[in-house]
Amino acid sequence: MKSLIIGVGNLYRNDDAVGILIVRKLNDMASDRVSIIEQSGEGTSLMNAWKGYDRVCIVDAVSSGSPVGSIHCMDASREPVPSKFFSCSTHNFGVAESIELARTLGQLPRQLLLYGVEGGNFQHGEILSTEVEQAMESVAGEISQYVLST
Repeated sequence: MKSLIIGVGNLYRNDDAVGILIVRKLNDMASDRVSIIEQSGEGTSLMNAWKGYDRVCIVDAVSSGSPVGSIHCMDASREPVPSKFFSCSTHNFGVAESIELARTLGQLPRQLLLYGVEGGNFQHGEILSTEVEQAMESVAGEISQYVLST
């Protein structure tokens, strides 16, 4: 089964960098069966990126009102993605919208797992909140287990 891990974020908006930083921790998993890429979160780029993959895992920062550092995980191939999770995005057509459009068009990957790490600071800067930094190891481990489970 061909898998893709997508880290979404912006390295210069503090906690918004978490998705990219997590996939950088997973780079040693890259192989002929597992691809790892970084994305800004622009919707059409995401939809193009997952074409041809059976299993996709997206990891990004979210802003849903939960405590900073909370980890959200959902099977986006089976349930709709709340657009409120990505209210910190600078894209009008971002992660949630791309997933829901792909669902409508019948273009979702067979398996699409979405991880969100609750951020607290999305201002300009390059420093993660302590809680977000602590959540990184756990999310990286869960993604690793998910991808290696087949």
